[in-house]
Amino acid sequence: MSESLTCDVVVVGAGMTGAACAWYAARAGLDVIVVDRGPVAGGTTGAGEGNLLVSDKAPGPELELALLSLSLWAELAEELGKEIEYDPKGGLVVAETPAVLDGLERFAAGQRAAGVRADPVPADRLAGLEPRLAPGLAGGVHYPQDAQVMPALAAAHLLHASGARLLTGHEVTRVLRARDGTVYGVRTPRGELHAPHVINAAGTWGGELSARAGVSLPVLPRRGFVLVTEPLPPRIRHKVYAADYVADVASDSAALQTSPVVEGTAAGPVLIGASRERVGFDRTLSLPAVRALAAGATRLFPFLADVRALRTYAGFRPYLPDHLPAIGPDPRAPGLLHACGHEGAGIGLATGTGHLIARAIVGDLPDLTPFRPDRFPDNPQEARR
Repeated sequence: MSESLTCDVVVVGAGMTGAACAWYAARAGLDVIVVDRGPVAGGTTGAGEGNLLVSDKAPGPELELALLSLSLWAELAEELGKEIEYDPKGGLVVAETPAVLDGLERFAAGQRAAGVRADPVPADRLAGLEPRLAPGLAGGVHYPQDAQVMPALAAAHLLHASGARLLTGHEVTRVLRARDGTVYGVRTPRGELHAPHVINAAGTWGGELSARAGVSLPVLPRRGFVLVTEPLPPRIRHKVYAADYVADVASDSAALQTSPVVEGTAAGPVLIGASRERVGFDRTLSLPAVRALAAGATRLFPFLADVRALRTYAGFRPYLPDHLPAIGPDPRAPGLLHACGHEGAGIGLATGTGHLIARAIVGDLPDLTPFRPDRFPDNPQEARR
């Protein structure tokens, strides 16, 4: 491409959120081009576990978005079939002590009031849901709405099914703006893409793309590791995690935090997380993080002590200071819309995000006030306080 191309919408980012934005925009009758400096699912999406969760979300706008997204994921699963490896496996959150269980049950009660299915599980019923769980746990809560997809497959199939033109290996070097400030497309080293709407679905690079449009969005990378075991017969039925995972998700700490999260996959390997720390884009293997993941997993499932871990990989969650994504039009740059900053929930929230973005473009304006991209101070240092 050396000449300019024209379309209705340019989506910057070929991860899961960008794919969902392309899908719903195309469904609304818009001509879409998706551009990414790397391959499809080459960023956070390719390093994710594919979680579609309500279990880890407190009542509020993110939970409402998660519930909408789950219903849309179920519709996509009907349409795309087994290609995205959609698995409505449910989640099980466990507490190791009575005090932690009390807190978990209070949290679940608030979720139930907000429309989540959250079923208390006494200690003597845990083995019925997960026979290989460690004995002696205080109890838990079962979340039958939790599900999983294979994220890279889901992004690739959704992009293909959308019919959008896909340009990989094209870095957006500038978001083009007219004299009146209106966005009219993007520039890449291979040419320009002209459109009245540009969607920032650049994940952890969403802040950098915003800067190239002349606006501020304080997206920061939050590193996480995942351990991958050798392939096993099905032994873990749900996504299982300890109750302190929810507190780690909501934490503002930059330091290393780990809490055990364990789940099987259709291919056989068990995925073990979760760690969080803010270290920029440093991919260096952290032995303390990996050891903590292994210790936490074997504490929940003792049989894993005899299972080989084949590899580990790192990914970066796009973190915003108030733990809510930026979704919707940016009044500072008319024509620019944001769909980034979902942290570790981007796969699960992608469908709802894409649906709302498409509605905003066609003028069916949803209430996106909690996700306004201009809600942060222009000074990134102020935003982190």
